[in-house]
Amino acid sequence: MSSRPHVVVVGAGAFGTALATVVAETGESRVTLLARRGETVREIASHRRNDAVLPDIDLSAALEVTSDHEVLKHAPVVLFAMPSQAQREAARELAPHLMDGASVIVCAKGMEKASGRLLTDVLEEELPHQHIGVLSGPGFAADIARGLPTAMVIAAQTLEQAADLAHALSGPTFRLYPSADRIGVQLGGALKNVLAIACGVVEGAGLGDSARAALISRGLAEMSRFVAAHGGDASTVSGLSGLGDLVLTGTSHQSRNLRFGIALGKQGNAGGWAGELVEGAFAASVASKVAAERGVDMPITDAVAAIVDGKLDLATAISALMTRPITQEF
Repeated sequence: MSSRPHVVVVGAGAFGTALATVVAETGESRVTLLARRGETVREIASHRRNDAVLPDIDLSAALEVTSDHEVLKHAPVVLFAMPSQAQREAARELAPHLMDGASVIVCAKGMEKASGRLLTDVLEEELPHQHIGVLSGPGFAADIARGLPTAMVIAAQTLEQAADLAHALSGPTFRLYPSADRIGVQLGGALKNVLAIACGVVEGAGLGDSARAALISRGLAEMSRFVAAHGGDASTVSGLSGLGDLVLTGTSHQSRNLRFGIALGKQGNAGGWAGELVEGAFAASVASKVAAERGVDMPITDAVAAIVDGKLDLATAISALMTRPITQEF
């Protein structure tokens, strides 16, 4: 990898914009944000702002922005920062423009709803001539964009590839730790959203901080089982993509998944939620189905999926969790 690679971030939402500006600020890479809307391109180019998603945050003067897909043709590193359910469509649309051998990094936290597959598997199917990696871990877009200290994980097919990417994208306030466990890293990111919803339910229903602590620890056990069933390293979820991410999104009101869960806890169902359906709601349904197919015991995930889908009321779900057979902790 060259000393100053061209990095393209696809997707000018909050997280994509934040990643683009923090990497551009390092000065180690030429960074271009590929936006879909012309208004976004003009606002960033003229005012160094993307106020629709990151209000009152100045973006790096070094950040380039465009809506022209041709920018991908000479970019060895491409970050896919669109939502999880849009990853396949984006890959199909952009495949003709990507250079062979480019590293394409999934920056979404979820599983494909239609197939139950990992997003790295989805992209490998659509982009057979690129190297597929994944970036995950505890990092809110606004914190990253403001230059607040953030540590995340980047996983690739080999540890050497991951280390190269970590060095190319990291900076003084944004540190990436390399990993070769793409399965564990992305499942930790997907399932923490489900568990953050559960943490919100605990808060919204007024069940107390002790219940939240128990849920986080038991949720990590579920994560570990699910990762192992997919062939990943169960210990990965004890790190940034797993425990670290869950602590962040399960306790901070910046988390949409937590706020969604709080609404569920107060109302008992998803009917009163006015915002967009959050990533954890998609992931809960997919993970619960896949877990059943693979014989993995995931009672918290199952409960969240059933509540979101309107198949179980909150009181019954809590009762079922608290009356499960008592077994060893792990």
